[in-house]
Amino acid sequence: MQRLTVKHFGSDLAGGVTTSILSLPLALAFGVASGAGPQAGLYGAVCVGLFAALFGGSTRLISEPTGPMTVVMTAVITSLMARHPEHGMAMAFTVVMVAGAFQMLIGFMKLGRFITLMPYAVISGFMSGIGIILILMQLPPMLGQAAPPGGALATLDALPGLIQELDATELLLGGLAFCFLLLFPVRWRRFCPPQLLVLLIGTAVVIFFTMPGSLRTIGEIPMGLPSLMLPSFTPEEVTRILLDGIVLGTLGAIDTLLTAMIADSLTREQHDSNRELVGQGLGNILSGLLGGLPGAGATMGTVANIQTGAKTILAGVIRALLLLVVVLWAAPLLADVPMAILSAIAMKVGIDILDWSFLKRVHRVSRTSTILMYSVMLLTVFFDLIVAVGFGVFLANLLTIQKLSELPAHKVKAISILDDGIEISDEDRVLLETADGQILLFQLSGPMIFGVAKAISREHAAIANAKVLILDMTDVPLMGTSVSLVIETMAYDVIAAGGQVMVAGAGEPAKKRLRNLKVFDREEVLDYPDRHTAVQAAMDVLRKRVRNSASDRKMLAA
Repeated sequence: MQRLTVKHFGSDLAGGVTTSILSLPLALAFGVASGAGPQAGLYGAVCVGLFAALFGGSTRLISEPTGPMTVVMTAVITSLMARHPEHGMAMAFTVVMVAGAFQMLIGFMKLGRFITLMPYAVISGFMSGIGIILILMQLPPMLGQAAPPGGALATLDALPGLIQELDATELLLGGLAFCFLLLFPVRWRRFCPPQLLVLLIGTAVVIFFTMPGSLRTIGEIPMGLPSLMLPSFTPEEVTRILLDGIVLGTLGAIDTLLTAMIADSLTREQHDSNRELVGQGLGNILSGLLGGLPGAGATMGTVANIQTGAKTILAGVIRALLLLVVVLWAAPLLADVPMAILSAIAMKVGIDILDWSFLKRVHRVSRTSTILMYSVMLLTVFFDLIVAVGFGVFLANLLTIQKLSELPAHKVKAISILDDGIEISDEDRVLLETADGQILLFQLSGPMIFGVAKAISREHAAIANAKVLILDMTDVPLMGTSVSLVIETMAYDVIAAGGQVMVAGAGEPAKKRLRNLKVFDREEVLDYPDRHTAVQAAMDVLRKRVRNSASDRKMLAA
């Protein structure tokens, strides 16, 4: 409540009014597109927008139902309604509550900063796939037909029949509205949102120039407060509801925090990721309870809010309250909004979600990124959203691990006979050359993750003739368990052959690993602060062995 101030009331009022005008047509369009009804879009815009503004971690972020969240919610509603016609809608809103609870959990566990660490190729492919799905979903209403059950693939299968039975009037109205949105000059958008303008024009056409009932419209929207949607599930659907909720919550967290980062770049402020997720989670839980769509940070509304001059969270509160007025008292005024206009608005959102910038140049970035992005995009459209994200993250992590492993693997060197390519001091070089291969300097450099263990094992054979093994860990910032175990085996093999092991320049993380494995408990394993000290100590060991060997020969001769 300390952040809720009227110090900048004029600027915040302008931001709240502008974003409420921008949000109204989008909320209606997403509500209709999801299958939950236009009121669900309005409830979601009010609930998520209000609670995210009050309890979130960004002062000027605008939260509402978004295209990506609507696509996932549509799939959830379609799936659950097909299996449970009577309780499917209540189960779908239970998924929204689970998503909100999951977002709050992430925030309370302070994991917000990790959400946006997902590879950009995965995010781009997923978002572009969602954009394609949203476009495909709007083809039936654009053609004047009801959307077939089954999502984007069902729409593609039914497209020939939809074209044969198209309504020319609705197609003309929707097509003109879509072209209007595409061609509307950017410099005029700050004065009047094109979505609102096309909504008003389309509604006026229905009222004054068409016969009643000749065009499909939203119809009556219930006024007043919604009834509660208490959590509903069956034992066989618990796992599916939890999984869908986690996916929806994760997507909302990614969408929100990416938008918050854009807001930070425009305002030169820093948002609190964890607090923002708690606010978003609260909003989504309440939205689910009231039968509203899930929401997230919306880039379009946030940028408009900032450009209008809003300074505090009051702008988001004003926006939510203005939309609440529409829900409570002005809903009958929206009854004549044509469905074709809403489909045009949603289709334009789908076009905007497509990551055109990255799509045009990903092939120039790398072949790996190209394959990864298009794989995720195609899986999103033609298979399953959950599988697409899981596959993308899994494949990206494998490729990252491979690259990280290759880098330090090239710096794993077993050195017994020196050459000019080895970076070592002249004094140490002379000492090692004097040792004549009896001292093996094993250089490790870079993060020693598990992928490097194989490269170390390949050099294992070089220790066969070594009397002293020097493990140079000067440039090792971290060492994984797999590498620690390989080094342990190597050290014990040297000791078993009667040799000595010296650890040089190891940092505390690497030492801790070796201590936990009790490597330093062996008297044959010694720790030195740097390579030079270890090399000198190794030479002392060799000299001592030579003296002892000479003494033994004299005793035998006597």
